[in-house]
Amino acid sequence: MGEQREKLWSKDFVLITVSNLLLFLIIQMQLPTFPTYAKETYLANDFMAGLTASFFALGAIVARIFTGELLKSKNSKVILIIGLCIVGLTTAGYYWTGSMVLLLLMRALFGFGFGISSTTLPTIVTNAIPAKRIGEGMGYYGLSQSLAQALGPMVGLFVLSTFGFGSMLSVGVVLILLIFPLTAIIRAYKQPNPGAHGHEKGLKRFYDKKILLPAFLNFCMSITYGGLVSFLAIYGKEAGIEHISWFFLCNAIAIVLVRPVAGKLFDKKGHIAVFPPGAILIAFGLIGLSMVHNDTILIISALLYGLGYGCIQPSTQAWMVKEVKPEQRGMANGFFLNSIDCGIAIGSILLGTIAAHSSYAMMYRLSALLMVLFLVVYFVSLAFARKQRKQSGVPVTVSQNFEA
Repeated sequence: MGEQREKLWSKDFVLITVSNLLLFLIIQMQLPTFPTYAKETYLANDFMAGLTASFFALGAIVARIFTGELLKSKNSKVILIIGLCIVGLTTAGYYWTGSMVLLLLMRALFGFGFGISSTTLPTIVTNAIPAKRIGEGMGYYGLSQSLAQALGPMVGLFVLSTFGFGSMLSVGVVLILLIFPLTAIIRAYKQPNPGAHGHEKGLKRFYDKKILLPAFLNFCMSITYGGLVSFLAIYGKEAGIEHISWFFLCNAIAIVLVRPVAGKLFDKKGHIAVFPPGAILIAFGLIGLSMVHNDTILIISALLYGLGYGCIQPSTQAWMVKEVKPEQRGMANGFFLNSIDCGIAIGSILLGTIAAHSSYAMMYRLSALLMVLFLVVYFVSLAFARKQRKQSGVPVTVSQNFEA
């Protein structure tokens, strides 16, 4: 029984991971293509083009706030199917958007369905992963998103430029239909019953102070990613880089290589072993991207960014899941994903505004400063933890500083 409990590569784990790959392929196909589509079809400026990512993120954020709470008591498979249906219907619904306003409305609805689905899948998978291998398991699970980051933008931009917007949407509809047979096989894990006195009340149902620090750090990193998915294709044209989509491929290759290593390192040494080097690598990747003038610099920048991103993101999710009670995993996963989408939404608007008043190169240089803020907040938190530990004589984790 003990060996079975420790098994990571179960049927459910594999099927959930494949489902997540297909879902994020749809997302990654759309994120870099919609700003370009909005600019070319509706003559939108940089700010309006950035709103296509922001409205998508807004819909996802709203959905996740309530999905985490629903997962405590409702059937996870039913919730997942509802989310997937919304994603499929809105993807097909893009065919009939005839104005920028309708496009943004559909993006918000699409984000709502994605928010439900993307919160439910990792909540199911965290219940399928052995507790002692949570960092490793989330690292491998996150590879599905990394592969989507590699293939999605390249496929989306290629299909859009070669066959048109309608064909890109058709590919998305096919991908979402492929997920439904997999959900029929996945087991519906029930969340642990917290008992009569275990239910949180008020706003505490939707967050836990112990996860605020990792969520904020993930938010800072995601702002930089918002600048990539929203404006990298446009920046490539401005900088005269013909193969700008290679950034997504090389970035994802680096993430795929480092995620399993980072996950195991997190399980053994904790977040201190992966967060500082990851932040430094991301900063150097962004600075290199801001000075790109050939494919070699582009590839090096992508590899640096991907190594840093792959160190931090899965470790952040594992950190947040470990900090909460088992019945709060849906909330923690929703909060983790919302920190990403908030970062992408704000990054698309903030960095788009910066680019409009300067240049895309300057935008990427300034976004590297966010990783400086990342490191400052992280090390200040460590200092508070050490001080509190000395005063109390009791071991205290970094995130427990936010419980007061």
